[in-house]
Amino acid sequence: MQQLTFTMLELFALVLVGFVANRLHYTTADSDKKLSGLIIDFTCPALVLSSVMGDRLPDRDLILPLLAIGFLTYLLLTPIALFLPNALKPKEGEKGIYGFMMIFGNVGFIGYPIVASIFGTSAIFYASVLNFPNTFFVFVLGAALVSGGGKIRFNWKTLISTPMLASYISILIVFMGWNNIPEVVSKPITLLGNITVPASLLIIGSQMAQMPLKKMVGTWRIYISAGIKLFAAPLLLYGLFTLMGFNSEVVRINTIVIATPVAAYGTILCLKYNRDMGIITQATFLTNLFSVITIPLVASIIGV
Repeated sequence: MQQLTFTMLELFALVLVGFVANRLHYTTADSDKKLSGLIIDFTCPALVLSSVMGDRLPDRDLILPLLAIGFLTYLLLTPIALFLPNALKPKEGEKGIYGFMMIFGNVGFIGYPIVASIFGTSAIFYASVLNFPNTFFVFVLGAALVSGGGKIRFNWKTLISTPMLASYISILIVFMGWNNIPEVVSKPITLLGNITVPASLLIIGSQMAQMPLKKMVGTWRIYISAGIKLFAAPLLLYGLFTLMGFNSEVVRINTIVIATPVAAYGTILCLKYNRDMGIITQATFLTNLFSVITIPLVASIIGV
């Protein structure tokens, strides 16, 4: 697990770079908002597509179980997002943000390198399949939570957003077995997608720098939510899916994906919908910090 810990530290280092960049006035709140839009509409869809444009495709026999466990995961986590924040007695308009941070992990941005570190590079393809239900629920349930403070406001347009379209195409590529995408197509898409991880982490760091350092410590609500996100929920679902008889490799990969820090999309969606950045920034900072310890711990508990 030493290599996994190093990977977590490397990713967190990019967050610190974003922090320093803002303090040195290379980035601003306005530039963060513009860059977040670029990530959502261009680089993240490219990242999703590039994940299925390699020489090898996932084992087709695992595709349906991955999709099934992915969608079932978020269906089971939805009540947590909708009702558990009530126990924290948050301020008006904060319930949806707490709900978001309890269930959505940084699958595409941090999940891929972590999964690769634990299971090998070929597992990135499996993580990309799990990213489909994650993307679906982020832009349907997640966007509704953040924009409406916990009130579900379903917008059918989210089903044809660029990240969703990229997810549809990537699943089609996998099912059809198209592993001969011309390099003239795959290379530019891969280059564009590679921007996503560092750019997203830089935004997180930049947002952190815009908050007083004393506020980065967070409140008890943040710590409880972080414990649920990073430890309790992943292990609970691991036990449940194991009992249900899912493929052990699928269950372990899904567990690690769930155990990732709070999704960077939380920061990006708060910027998009002009929500208060305090909670999500604190949660993102703390879960990224804690995940350096919790992800190797979860991996050890589930036997990987």
